[in-house]
Amino acid sequence: MAQLSDDCFAFGGGLTPLSEALETLLARAKCLVETESAPLDRAAGRILGADVTAAINVPAFDNAAVDGYAVRIADLKADEPTILPVVGRAPAGGGRPPALADGAAMRIFTGAPLPAGADTVMMQEDCDASPDGASVRIRSGIARGANARLAGEDVQAGATLLRAGRRLRIPDIGLLAGQGLTDIRCRAPLRCALFSTGDEVRDPGEPLADGQVYDANRHMLAAALMRMGLRVLDLGVIADRPDAVEQALRRSAAEADVILSSGGMSTGEEDHVRAVVEANGRLDFWRLSIKPGRPVGLGQVAFDGKRVTVIGLPGNPVAAFTTFALLAQPLFQKFGGETITPPRRFPATLGFAYRKKKGRREFVRVRLDGVDSTGRLILRKHGKSGAGILISLSGADGFAELSEEAESLESGSPASYLPFSELLP
Repeated sequence: MAQLSDDCFAFGGGLTPLSEALETLLARAKCLVETESAPLDRAAGRILGADVTAAINVPAFDNAAVDGYAVRIADLKADEPTILPVVGRAPAGGGRPPALADGAAMRIFTGAPLPAGADTVMMQEDCDASPDGASVRIRSGIARGANARLAGEDVQAGATLLRAGRRLRIPDIGLLAGQGLTDIRCRAPLRCALFSTGDEVRDPGEPLADGQVYDANRHMLAAALMRMGLRVLDLGVIADRPDAVEQALRRSAAEADVILSSGGMSTGEEDHVRAVVEANGRLDFWRLSIKPGRPVGLGQVAFDGKRVTVIGLPGNPVAAFTTFALLAQPLFQKFGGETITPPRRFPATLGFAYRKKKGRREFVRVRLDGVDSTGRLILRKHGKSGAGILISLSGADGFAELSEEAESLESGSPASYLPFSELLP
């Protein structure tokens, strides 16, 4: 497994624009996992580990796209129907039929090879066969090559089908199966250790005492990681003690490729994650000019000669979700060997007035509310804006992304819509 330099996340300066932070991080990151063979029927969602080159043409031979009659266009009259004798029958899977004689038609079925000499297939709905099937009346007006699929028109042998780094989708599996492949070279899943800290944090299902809360962040992040195809080592909730945090980090370094946590990264007396990381490696804080989710910790710990990346997200759940989706997820994609495709933004119109601080990019939780007179999506602000208001995130469709230059926005102002469906694969 490749390792990153111990200062790969070092970064100076004040608030950093998200685009600059992401560009810098991805430029320094590299793939951390090797490739392995995956069965075709389990490869969907995996990251392709090597280019795939087509070994055969698809289709492998000229064939009929419909049930009908194979003909030679030169034998058909241009302005009136043509009656031709039917000289044979070509079923799919029946082997290559004999050549088509001049001035004749052949009954043919979908997927059957075209007989030599035939260049067109007339749909049976546009033909009138004689009662005994010995002849057929072909209507005029058909074009040469109609309803015929030529060898290699889908895929040509020698062409690059799929590039390494692609997350395989369902249609890709069909494309690979069409080449007769049974095993696909994929990247091994990135292994991510995940934990929360805090004596006040409890797992769902446990009783709550006064002053305690359920662990929302860890379960939300675990779901996101598993949806990405990562293997999650869930260490649960770690007690607020330096020795417990160090033990968790040591285990994580031994068993995982990366470590993800939320909270516990500030300088308070009970925030031990930051101190333990710094004592066993290095931690750099990236102060992003975004809201929610300004501080993100990035660094490495080293135990027994192995260095592992640590990413510390904010403790507030909306901030944790936002920074994970916008920053941690692309970084994990790069670590896992995936080619990064930026999420698509869509032009939209604000259905609410909003004031923000200049110089900061804000991600406002919104719901879709139809389209305006120009066809743009209308965005309605959803819920309260606090970074800890998780229900406002759960009920939203996505973010209204407001640029650093914006300050006072009126209802009807243009905006960029970033749907959640684009943020998480």
